[in-house]
Amino acid sequence: MSACITTAPLTAEAFSPFGDVLEVTGDPDKIINQGQCGRYHDLARLDFVDGRAGISLFNANPRALPYVLDMVERHPEGSQAFIPMTYQPFLVIVAADEGGRPGQPKAFVTKPGQGVNYFRGTWHGVLTPLHGPGLFAVIDRIGEGSNLEEYWFETPFEVAEG
Repeated sequence: MSACITTAPLTAEAFSPFGDVLEVTGDPDKIINQGQCGRYHDLARLDFVDGRAGISLFNANPRALPYVLDMVERHPEGSQAFIPMTYQPFLVIVAADEGGRPGQPKAFVTKPGQGVNYFRGTWHGVLTPLHGPGLFAVIDRIGEGSNLEEYWFETPFEVAEG
């Protein structure tokens, strides 16, 4: 392993260069449904080129820390939101773009109930639930052409609990 990356709690501020944190914080924007529901409105900046938004369900196998990070991916044609359908944390790995390649990865662990929206073109790790079931709603681009680039690290990283 070339380096060890330690996880940090996922916060909107730390994640802001890479995307949006989807979570319920503070007071809702609106109270709806006969006063029985708080609406937290427009939490993600969805961005698609030549396509439309689609909702898919992913069911990923749980992983454990320490975790070996050998590959990241990005989607140049659209943002990608991951919304857990269970109340369990998951691992989020991102990296800034450095001349068409990922820079130093950063790792976060979500709080139960948090989701993420990766900006279009953001390098990120694969879906990595830390507990089963790994069921997620995913909102991303549906359209013609390839929307996936992968980058395999020459030397993998070890992601350890921070």
